[in-house]
Amino acid sequence: KWNAVHHPFTRPKAEDLPLLEQKKFGEMRADAYDIVLNGVEIGGGSIRIHEPELQAKMFEALGVSAEEQQAKFGHLLRAFRLGAPPHGGIALGLDRLVMLICGEQTIRDVMAFPKNNRGQELMTQSPAEVDAKQLRELSITLAKQKL
Repeated sequence: KWNAVHHPFTRPKAEDLPLLEQKKFGEMRADAYDIVLNGVEIGGGSIRIHEPELQAKMFEALGVSAEEQQAKFGHLLRAFRLGAPPHGGIALGLDRLVMLICGEQTIRDVMAFPKNNRGQELMTQSPAEVDAKQLRELSITLAKQKL
């Protein structure tokens, strides 16, 4: 079984589209890119799928059922049917750039609020429970969780 490592919307390279039809998924390449500075990746991105037919084939290759497609991505699939334009994106890692500027070996040394391996930020004790007074001040009502 194939899995999307990041997300299932990265467009295959145009010359590899016949491989999708032939189900030679392991030979396909993504239309993705990285920005590397002195051997350090500081950003990455991709061209995204914008055609509903191609997205359906990609979901099929990943074993995503039609029901799951609609439940998780119905809004996006509707947009594709209405004519989404070709598009792509990139995410730059400012923390990685600062790491290079400062001559550090790890981004943890330059991050303002690094988290531990449990996702906690120890200086501000976040994430933290919100008390009833804070919820009232912000007019927030919590919904009961369905079991």
